Amino acid sequence: MFFAYGEAELACLRARDKRLCEVIDKIGHVDRVVDTDLFSAVVHHIIGQQISTKAQATIWQRMQDALGTVNAETILAAGVPKLQALGMTFRKAEYITDFAERVHSGAFDPEGIRQKSDEDAIRELSALMGIGVWTAEMILLFCMQRPNIFSYDDLAIQRGLRMVYHHRKIDRKLFEKYRRRFSPYCSVASLYLWAVAGGAIPKMRDYKPKTAR
Repeated sequence: MFFAYGEAELACLRARDKRLCEVIDKIGHVDRVVDTDLFSAVVHHIIGQQISTKAQATIWQRMQDALGTVNAETILAAGVPKLQALGMTFRKAEYITDFAERVHSGAFDPEGIRQKSDEDAIRELSALMGIGVWTAEMILLFCMQRPNIFSYDDLAIQRGLRMVYHHRKIDRKLFEKYRRRFSPYCSVASLYLWAVAGGAIPKMRDYKPKTAR
């Protein structure tokens, strides 16, 4: 399953921003995989922190092979040592186990959080062990498919903004200007900025000043 968007969102962004319109036309539709299961999305994001995408995929596959279904019950039954043996750090295994305990006890309600505003959902998710604001924002975007997520802490988003708009630096004030411009479809704008940052349009370059060696 991919992040869902269509012509209504694209038409709004095209009308609001000429440069983003050009980017959209050059790249076309962006398919980004989503995981609509909030529990597995949180676990998957904890696993992936500060490691490569390939390493994350390897550990995630080991977890699925070992546990079958990844849910609170199977995590708690496995325990920290077994989780760590899958290739993650002890701390990550603790974070995942703590999350499973919160879900199992009812202290954290994965379905209830879907009813909350973006701000409240980010606040609750980032209160979990091992989940910061950026991770919470990514969960809202790639699990809950919220339409208006724009993460200041995402370095690739900042790189994409520099490349599209020829900025040397993106400070908070400038970032918020783009948030207002792209709202209420910041999530779709993010997909295109990530694509640009990843080299989807070869002739675009990053205008960030080079640091002296």
